[in-house]
Amino acid sequence: MLRRSFLAAAALAPTFALAPTFAFGPTFAFAQGQPKADPENTLVIELKSGRVVIALRPDLAPKHVERIKMLARKGFYDGIVFHRVLDGFMAQTGDPTGTGMGGSDLGNLPAEFSRTERYVRGTVGMARTQDPNSANSQFFINFNDNHFLNRQYTVYGRVISGMEHVDKITRGEPPASPDRMITVRVAADVA
Repeated sequence: MLRRSFLAAAALAPTFALAPTFAFGPTFAFAQGQPKADPENTLVIELKSGRVVIALRPDLAPKHVERIKMLARKGFYDGIVFHRVLDGFMAQTGDPTGTGMGGSDLGNLPAEFSRTERYVRGTVGMARTQDPNSANSQFFINFNDNHFLNRQYTVYGRVISGMEHVDKITRGEPPASPDRMITVRVAADVA
């Protein structure tokens, strides 16, 4: 299988702060002024430094969101390392082999490129090979704005809380001592 990766050049754009912190609890609502989150379309990733919450976008990429939720519900992502983490660019994970060449046993997904959504800090997208229709289980979280990825990689979500934990992921390709996703859950399934 071909390595699922990106263009070699990483655009170095300024870092911008994200929206107010997400409050995870019985009400499952954003901080003041933000709309209520949909637990069925929210992903919760536990990292060693804390929780990362991702708002999924089935309106942009329904097949990709369905795949991510299915794999999360199976426990597929639990313990998987961040195998490619490039400073000023992104953190990539989702390969059970940890090499960047693996994926799930499910088939590849057709591209669902957005004409409106842009790759900015905190955007979550699917990794793929040179074939636009080769996304499977690997995904990445952007550290910075990376507009050169627009309309070339499927956007399926955005970090709404915990970007400070993403920023702490150990860098490298591969990192000498890679960080792992401890657990990945759909928020509707979290007690």
